[in-house]
Amino acid sequence: MRAIIVMFDSLNRHMLGPYADTFVDAPNFARLARKAVTFDNFYAGSMPCMPARREMHTGRYNFLHRSWGPLEPFDDSMPQMLRDSGVHTHLTSDHPHYWEDGGATYHTRYTTWEFFRGQEGDPWKGVVDGSGRTAPESRMRSQDEVNRGYMPTEAEHSQTRTFDAGLHFLETNADADRWLLQIETFDPHEPFFTHQKYKDLYPHRYEGPRFDWPEYKKVTEPAGQVDHARREYAALVSMCDRSLGRVLDAMDAHELWDDTMLVVNTDHGFLLGEHGWWAKSEQPWFNELVHLPMYLWDPRTGGRDTRRGALAQTIDIAPTVLRYFGVEPTADMQGSDLSVVLEDDREVRDAALFGIHGRHVNVTDGRYVYMRAAETEANAPLEDYTLMPTHMRSRFSVDELTGWEQAPPFSFTKGLSTMRVPVAGRGLRPFAHGTLLFDLEADPAQEHLLVDDDVELRMARLLVDRMRASDAPASQYARLGLPAAGAVGPEHLHVRLHADRARALAEPLPSVDELARPDLLGRPLPELLQSPTLRAAVERHAPELTTTETIALPASTSLLDLAAHARMPAATLRALDAELARATHDATAASRD
Repeated sequence: MRAIIVMFDSLNRHMLGPYADTFVDAPNFARLARKAVTFDNFYAGSMPCMPARREMHTGRYNFLHRSWGPLEPFDDSMPQMLRDSGVHTHLTSDHPHYWEDGGATYHTRYTTWEFFRGQEGDPWKGVVDGSGRTAPESRMRSQDEVNRGYMPTEAEHSQTRTFDAGLHFLETNADADRWLLQIETFDPHEPFFTHQKYKDLYPHRYEGPRFDWPEYKKVTEPAGQVDHARREYAALVSMCDRSLGRVLDAMDAHELWDDTMLVVNTDHGFLLGEHGWWAKSEQPWFNELVHLPMYLWDPRTGGRDTRRGALAQTIDIAPTVLRYFGVEPTADMQGSDLSVVLEDDREVRDAALFGIHGRHVNVTDGRYVYMRAAETEANAPLEDYTLMPTHMRSRFSVDELTGWEQAPPFSFTKGLSTMRVPVAGRGLRPFAHGTLLFDLEADPAQEHLLVDDDVELRMARLLVDRMRASDAPASQYARLGLPAAGAVGPEHLHVRLHADRARALAEPLPSVDELARPDLLGRPLPELLQSPTLRAAVERHAPELTTTETIALPASTSLLDLAAHARMPAATLRALDAELARATHDATAASRD
């Protein structure tokens, strides 16, 4: 028995032919759907990148207890369990987060592994430019420029080399038994770096700046620039499609369909203007981000060119692969073996929990999606529970660790106590977006907030039930304003209470070419406030910005920045734009008189 996992990053379900009517050229995903089972109701769980991969290993949610970080000493790892049972597990990847502080324990769970450099801001090739850049975002973009220069052809692209290595393993071991191959590419994660032949699939007229790496913020760019970014993303999906086709070709050539499981999945999606947003993490986790493409071929059950509607999640992958090899999942794994779904579309759960540490905690039953925000703007209490105190690219600082306390064991920590580390949660701001409820049957695009106390009460009870089943820390209930024990009642409902604020902040922003004075809105706020006339305009619509609100903001922050990062609703930005335009017009007219 053999198994192959092909994992992509930030692959959008709603832009793939098997799931939607789309302009994206991806014939091999359609070919895959004809050869396997397509899951129609597959959801993410813990996000983003490494929390999702922790679920792939452990088969359980982790976002309620800690943020991004390594596998913990008490975590059960599917690849290691297989390795320890005599299954050779091999990872080939260009995903840079595996080799950072917050991912350094994942690849060593495999029997063998290979890594290919150059994605995103991977600190790969050293070229000193003398710029003195210190901000992480600016360093990453500068490094990405360097990295692209070392991948001048498709053959040298890190995605291509990743699949080359995976196919080399497959060719070498096609006649061997009991192995698992995981081919994992960072693509189509941003930046959307492809070579010209893929861009040529999406001809369009665009004369703006290079734009294949949107920031994590609201959309303010002109419509033509948004369309260009979508085409750049589509080009990268087409490259991923070609790589997938190479795997399908190899399975055909070696007749692996008879005895080899194939899993094709992703961790989450990526917003390309939907809901007025770019990217992920900063906004609520809409369905475009969490309702995922998932394909599964199990030679024991067959099911070519079929679809399954049962509610499934990333946590189900580990139990499914383990049982395929005859290894029992551990008691701490919350996922289910999807073979029963393949056989008769049997339901394995009535609800799916999902989220990111410190923001909304979400649940869906397949029809309704309930997104529970924090009880207060302070977003407290919030805590990390860990024995591996690292972030994405750094260790916990001395200051962060000064206040840690020993926490009692959780049900899944194998009797071990963890460090309880306080987290400053105010900057994460789920409260600003409010508690949200959507009916996916009536409103699949999640454009209309549903205010229905009966439905919210049922979904809030479902959410608390799943949190309790996950042994969520008491601080999460307190942060969300939900009971850690006892019944959820009408007094705990938030949607109606938050509705006005939620709708105001959800409104997409105008693009810069729709604004009368984008120059003033884009001016650093301290500079803008030096003008008595402009300061008076700001005071009328956003008085907090002229007092203490700006103290913690970078000096370069503008009104447009605040709106783009959801610190100001669209209506306020429009009012300020009109006010600033009037003020400057009146000032100019007065000077002429």
